[in-house]
Amino acid sequence: MSEDSKVDPDLTAEETLRYSRHLIMPEVGVKGQRRLKAASVLCVGTGGLGSPLGLYLAAAGVGRLGLVDFDVVDFTNLHRQVIHFTEDVGRSKLVSAAEKIAHINPNVHIDLHETRLTSANALEILREYDIVVDGTDNFPTRYLVNDACVLLGKPNVYGSIFRFEGMASVFDTSRGPCYRCLYPEPPPPGLVPSCAEGGVLGILPGLIGLIQATETIKLILDEGESLVGRLLLLDAMRMRFREIKLRKDPACPICGPEPSIHELIDYNQFCGVGASTEEPVDAAWEISPIEVRDRLDSGDPLRIIDVRSPEEWEICHIAGAALVPLPELANRLDEIPRDEMIVVHCKSGTRSAKAQKLLRDHGYTNIKNMTGGILAWADQVDSGMAKY
Repeated sequence: MSEDSKVDPDLTAEETLRYSRHLIMPEVGVKGQRRLKAASVLCVGTGGLGSPLGLYLAAAGVGRLGLVDFDVVDFTNLHRQVIHFTEDVGRSKLVSAAEKIAHINPNVHIDLHETRLTSANALEILREYDIVVDGTDNFPTRYLVNDACVLLGKPNVYGSIFRFEGMASVFDTSRGPCYRCLYPEPPPPGLVPSCAEGGVLGILPGLIGLIQATETIKLILDEGESLVGRLLLLDAMRMRFREIKLRKDPACPICGPEPSIHELIDYNQFCGVGASTEEPVDAAWEISPIEVRDRLDSGDPLRIIDVRSPEEWEICHIAGAALVPLPELANRLDEIPRDEMIVVHCKSGTRSAKAQKLLRDHGYTNIKNMTGGILAWADQVDSGMAKY
């Protein structure tokens, strides 16, 4: 096989018919479709962003797709992760996604990397692909993907979503900045709510994921103006796009002229995940849902403070609890008595731990954090309660 045929493999008769609407476009044509067939793309994540990415890149004829994920399909994924179906709940996301991609286009070669991407394996996995598309939802993996792409010289097609807002860009240090040029440091842990805490419009990852897929195909075809050096911002509530120009940071620690980062680091530690400067949790400050129920049943004076959002309260709440959302807590201390036992809770325990610390800092001494939050209450006390 000649070197040219390795780079641009011939199209079969079936592929010619399948991609015929591409082939008659001057921007694609037979040459462009052969480039798509020869290309390899790694999709990091098969969730909200990874769903449209996998489906459309496969349908477009990208010859080799790598998928990285280690999670299973959860019922709460289905409103936005459209590559997974109801019957896939509980199954491997990777297996579920690969099945749908194979049904869409059996000509695509699919690599499955059923693992968490870490500093120990990222370079080995990413090295085998032409382009990396970041479909993740957490800061440690975003910095990991960025740094690995910079060290390997790979384009990084970036996207992120939250509620009604999304953003996309292409980080390619041969022509423009990297993710660290935009965000030199991660935000403090807990400052940016996750989708599980803040929610996301189910359609939004489709919009942003398709922008990422479009940018990926343009890179392969070497056509059009890419998002290198530009950050595209979407406000879906107002259906407005705006653009921010991005420039290389001369002090960037990995893509600047004098880089200080020459290998992958511990990204959980860098982003503060799992680390805390607060005092260790003392079991004496915690209370289980079962114990809360027993105290209520026995008539003990107990004040339950729910620090979730009003929208979460509307889904479900404990009878007799008072809603005081965490952002309002400091200004509503006069509503919380000091002569009763106070039990704070949220969805799973993270926000209520912050609420408990705030109250302790303001002199409250008889205060407990309900372990596991209202999800644990639904599991252990009230099986008929709606979960989210």
